[in-house]
Amino acid sequence: SPGTEWVSAAERPGGSLLTRQLQELWRRSRGTLAPQRLLFEVTSASVVSERSSKYVLYTIYLIRSGQFDKAPATIARRYSDFEQLNRRLRCRFSCDMASVAFPRKRLRRNFTAETIAKRSRAFEQFLSHLHSIDEIRRSPEFLEFFFLPDLQAAQRLTCTGMYREALATWANAYRLQDRLGVCSSGRFLLTLAGLAVCHQELDQLSEAHGCCEQALQLLEAQGSHPLLGPFLQAHVHLAWKVGKDKRRSEARLQDLREAGLPLQQQPSLKECLIKEPLD
Repeated sequence: SPGTEWVSAAERPGGSLLTRQLQELWRRSRGTLAPQRLLFEVTSASVVSERSSKYVLYTIYLIRSGQFDKAPATIARRYSDFEQLNRRLRCRFSCDMASVAFPRKRLRRNFTAETIAKRSRAFEQFLSHLHSIDEIRRSPEFLEFFFLPDLQAAQRLTCTGMYREALATWANAYRLQDRLGVCSSGRFLLTLAGLAVCHQELDQLSEAHGCCEQALQLLEAQGSHPLLGPFLQAHVHLAWKVGKDKRRSEARLQDLREAGLPLQQQPSLKECLIKEPLD
């Protein structure tokens, strides 16, 4: 059944984003000016006990309306995460937020099945309502609630050499940004750099090459960007390894040299990832 396939795809370790999928996602994200309707579905909620505290962790799928996503974009958040988002948005968008309902904190019975079920529906409605408001949907507060924790975790895993785990986390961050329609931001380029580095470290060179190609398409119109040199150099190296055409990237590197960019001192993609402050 589709449900089973969906879950198994989500749980597949390292769920490798193939070049084909990357290119398809890229084509889709380019042509969509109007935001697609997103559905937010709490698929599970589990009670977590940690030393002296206890909380409920809600797992939420971001689903494109009318489409079947084989690999879902997922987040896991607790009440305090939603509360912080609500507080930040009310500070900045007090008028827009006046009509948005948020489930109140309870003094007791927080862990009953009934409370958890009610909260789950309330969080789905809360996120749907926020996503329907233009200003809020595009705000960093709203967007980073979804993908910043994954980017931070993926960066930590990459820095410590846990490339398979990092790859799965970068891939989920990629899907989250794709669903939210922010496939041209600096964070998205960093996500492509993370995917390229992990694919390369795991000897998945075609996939790494595909990530560099997508990043260079995004950087097409930019004369200078901190990641342009590193992506071009990685692309030339990978194209040579997988037997693909590298002349265009070599020509662009030559242009950068002639414009006075000291390419010898350029950091690698991996160094860019490690140095990027993600807060």
